[in-house]
Amino acid sequence: MLFLLLQKIHSTYMALRLYIETATTNCSVCIADADTVLYFKEENDKNYSHSEKLHVFIKEACETANITPNDLQAIVVGKGPGSYTGLRIGVSTAKGLCFASDVPLLSIETLAILAQSITITEGVIVPLLDARRMEVYSAVFDASYTQIRGTEAEIIDENSFSEYLNKGNVYFIGNGAEKCKGIITHENAVFFDEIFFPSAKHMIPLGIQKHTDKAFEDVAYFEPYYLKDFVVTKPKKK
Repeated sequence: MLFLLLQKIHSTYMALRLYIETATTNCSVCIADADTVLYFKEENDKNYSHSEKLHVFIKEACETANITPNDLQAIVVGKGPGSYTGLRIGVSTAKGLCFASDVPLLSIETLAILAQSITITEGVIVPLLDARRMEVYSAVFDASYTQIRGTEAEIIDENSFSEYLNKGNVYFIGNGAEKCKGIITHENAVFFDEIFFPSAKHMIPLGIQKHTDKAFEDVAYFEPYYLKDFVVTKPKKK
């Protein structure tokens, strides 16, 4: 009877996808059937404890949805830019699941995910991720979430994004926005009090579109989008 019940549940699913986002301190997992969320959990930890939490969240997600990874139609991962450690953990986990379950892999840029955190009717969205010191990872999206300027690692100064600020409102979001408040003082600059982090729940519309377009990654060769070279800093001698 239980087998028949689970079989009936599975047959009602249309398009199961697992979403994984670990590019920042936010470890975020979601399972959705098309655009219906079946499970969502995230935890923001400045110590980057993704290696401890990610597999637990995925196991909980599958148990909650009464599925196994073999039931998924795709796994969608945030590909960066962002934390080297976070990205390696998220991408390696996604690839491992894809190999083990023969499930296709889709990837989404972190800043595109972050842009989905807010809704605007005019102006542009500038998602910003902290890249240390006064540098940020940034991109620019219009009100329909179309990317209108490429992803860059840049040092912020008083003239940053002036071409957009001179035309209308610019909405700055993300943990990199905080360091820009005292530097970008244009009257059209809008900063949110809440610090937004890229979240798996905001990957859903992007994942659906990628899946529709069959924009699958080569699981064997796919690597995170680091944008900058990884630099190892030596600890100071005592």
